[in-house]
Amino acid sequence: MPEEFSSVLCVVAHPDDIEYGTAAAVAKWTEAGKTVTYFLLTRGEAGIDTMAPDEAATVREAEERASAAVVGVTEVDFGTHRDGVVEYGLDLRRDIAREIRRRRPDLVITGDYGDRFVAGMLNQADHRAVGLATVDAVADAGNRWIFPELVDEGFEPWNVKVLAFSGPSKPTHYVDVSDRVEVAVASLEAHTAYNSALPDDFPKPDALVPMILEMGAQAAQADGVTHALVLDVVNRR
Repeated sequence: MPEEFSSVLCVVAHPDDIEYGTAAAVAKWTEAGKTVTYFLLTRGEAGIDTMAPDEAATVREAEERASAAVVGVTEVDFGTHRDGVVEYGLDLRRDIAREIRRRRPDLVITGDYGDRFVAGMLNQADHRAVGLATVDAVADAGNRWIFPELVDEGFEPWNVKVLAFSGPSKPTHYVDVSDRVEVAVASLEAHTAYNSALPDDFPKPDALVPMILEMGAQAAQADGVTHALVLDVVNRR
């Protein structure tokens, strides 16, 4: 993937969404001096069955901030949408467009909004809603006559140069992260409470992250690349 960009905004639904592969590329970019910020539409409050939502939200927000710090990200913001029942619509588009105008990134990364992940796994409802809303919010962010109230709030239009989707069934680009696997694992491991509440047979971070990135390398089919983040990239200029 060409790296002719200096700023990145990652837009996802939940704490830990970025850590299943994308964090490896984030580590590479922050080490290269690029600015990366995160915007999560929920605080993941419905993600731990043994923990009440209010408590889980506080815990998972803290874990996401710690996870982001592992890969060099210090700016992490959260929306107010409810975990598990995020609805595609104008409110969601507006919130994402606002964040795009505020952060003014060259590149926006979100999750694939299809109903299936790579390998045919079903995609979750919040992921689909946020991914699709991000597609539209990227356009909304550049048009002052869509959500004109954002201009009143002080957020002038901003045109994103590149939009990318992680976890696509048909990738167009890849990021070689062969030397960033350990830091990516550490980033997911920072979600201590969340990981500990998963079923015993769910793969641990030190097995799951390398597996995901190895699958990416297989899809990339590039010589010498053992681990890769694969993306579906749309150039908007």
